[in-house]
Amino acid sequence: MENKIRYELEFPLNSSPQLLYQYISTPSGLQEWFADNVNSRGEFFTFIWNDTEEKARLSSKKTGEKVKFKWVDDAQNDTEYYFELRILEDEITKDVSLVVIDFAFEEELDESQLLWENQVSDLKHVIGSN
Repeated sequence: MENKIRYELEFPLNSSPQLLYQYISTPSGLQEWFADNVNSRGEFFTFIWNDTEEKARLSSKKTGEKVKFKWVDDAQNDTEYYFELRILEDEITKDVSLVVIDFAFEEELDESQLLWENQVSDLKHVIGSN
């Protein structure tokens, strides 16, 4: 079976790390830009897009800095794949960026990156960072 490729994208955002963290770490924040609907039960999050439902476990987080979601299978066991959202703040300029780490099959890499670009564009709109 073909493995997915890890990739990283960085998006500059005009936002404070604290505000941005609310949008990447809470179901209500994620629902505003990442998925149509987001539910959580404890550490498990359900992401819903149209008729597609994916489950992930919040495997790690550092307040104001990053969240990492591991995709889980139907039995809620971790898979090897995850996505991570990191907030970077330049110490000198105070510029803020959102770094996305995700996985995609090689033939879906461009499409996957474009999807993130569209979602982060929605995030920028929601937080007023155009």
